[in-house]
Amino acid sequence: MSPSNSPPIANELLAALPKKEYQSLQSHLEEIPLVFEEILYKPAVVISDVYFPNSGVISLLAGVDERATVEVGLVGKEGILGLAIFMGRNASQNRAVVQGTGSAMKMKATAFRRECNNGGALPRLLQRYTYSLLTQITQSAVCNQFHSVEARLARWLLMTHDRMASDEFQLTQEFLSNMLAVRRECVNKAAGKLQKRNLIAYTRGHMKVLDRAGLEATACGCYEIIKESSRG
Repeated sequence: MSPSNSPPIANELLAALPKKEYQSLQSHLEEIPLVFEEILYKPAVVISDVYFPNSGVISLLAGVDERATVEVGLVGKEGILGLAIFMGRNASQNRAVVQGTGSAMKMKATAFRRECNNGGALPRLLQRYTYSLLTQITQSAVCNQFHSVEARLARWLLMTHDRMASDEFQLTQEFLSNMLAVRRECVNKAAGKLQKRNLIAYTRGHMKVLDRAGLEATACGCYEIIKESSRG
């Protein structure tokens, strides 16, 4: 396939690179599937690869152990999993788990580190994305403290919908509980309210967005703050 007929670059960070800089990265990139519930990073374990998602959602979890965790961030086609390498660290303090199936471009951490030090456009784009991710993490923490479970669930569903290539995705009760930092009973109650209003359909671990505009009306202002921070 000639360059003029190549499919569009799905990952927004890679797509924003100058053509020559992206071409220099291509030999280091390998497309892989993102499999639901696959663990990509574990806390304090040396990072061997970084990931530029094309589609799907990767959840960043923090906690005191494997069972007591809370979601602190989402990574999708807008960004990269592996910012720790860019920031001079060899490991992440978060667990990274695929929460929405899709695909990603995988790159060896050693090659990625070299590219970050080449003085091209990549570091500038990564700095901007770092700001966006930090805004997401801090605003989500505020949201979890002050807003209703229903509004928080609507916010999270919108963020996931933005990153997925489909209105439908898998979503377990356990993960929803971790994401909202509440008991499963509270999650079920909030999801039930959204379902009664025909905003979503949720059954047996499968979520479908039926009315995005309704979710936007239900979500708190944190969603727009987070979304705005990701714009150029």
